[in-house]
Amino acid sequence: MARVPGRYFLENLVRGRSLIYQLVRRDFEQRYIGSIVGWLWGLIHPLTLLVVYTFVFQYAFGLKLPEGEVTDSYPLYLFAGMLPWLLFSETIQRSASSLPEHANLIKKSVFPSEVVPLSIFLSGLASHLLALVMLVAAAAIWADWPAATLLMLPVYMLLMGLLSLGLGWILAGLHVYLRDTAQVLAVALTVWFWLTPIFMDEARLRAMLPGVAEWNPLTYFVRGYRLTILGGRLPQWQDLAILVAFAGTTFVLGGLFFRRAKTGFADVL
Repeated sequence: MARVPGRYFLENLVRGRSLIYQLVRRDFEQRYIGSIVGWLWGLIHPLTLLVVYTFVFQYAFGLKLPEGEVTDSYPLYLFAGMLPWLLFSETIQRSASSLPEHANLIKKSVFPSEVVPLSIFLSGLASHLLALVMLVAAAAIWADWPAATLLMLPVYMLLMGLLSLGLGWILAGLHVYLRDTAQVLAVALTVWFWLTPIFMDEARLRAMLPGVAEWNPLTYFVRGYRLTILGGRLPQWQDLAILVAFAGTTFVLGGLFFRRAKTGFADVL
């Protein structure tokens, strides 16, 4: 029987599910160990950014939402755009430099190193869910709409996981051999943030930089969160198809790259 490409790689992820759980638990605890407020920092951080960005863009720059947007509340509009970006950027930024932190395990045992970026995403997802509950509650109070469209959120989280993991595997593999990868990524993420319609509407971004929004996968996540949470509407099937294409392709390419790159990890770490 012909072997399906990537089957062994995916089987490693399934077999390592108990290890993944331990890594997620350890990562989540270490992020807040010794902290007075603990996991509440997962809410304080995005809320602080929300207050700062709202003051700067709405009050200092006088930015207003155009007619026909999913909401007339700029803070809710901004918060819904920030959440998918924060989950994505944290996952790939932490994944890029994660393997050297587990060098002893990778060199001394049969350790499935591909689970490290996955555990980082799942740990970040826990904080993401806390902030998401707050956003959904605020949106329900503000708009008073039925929450049936929230059933789309797990789909977006799954696709975000595939996209983040694919990029995380590529960046983690590169960083083992090229230690400037994390620094280059930090610069790239800064540019990427401003090319994503988070603090401004998509029409304004398209007018400034034509074509950028369409080729940015984060645009579709931001749009989807706003539609399902603030607008109470389902996304268009074209948007989902584009997201599936972006996420699926990145996941497969990232897995193939990481499988090739990991053969030399023990010699370099």
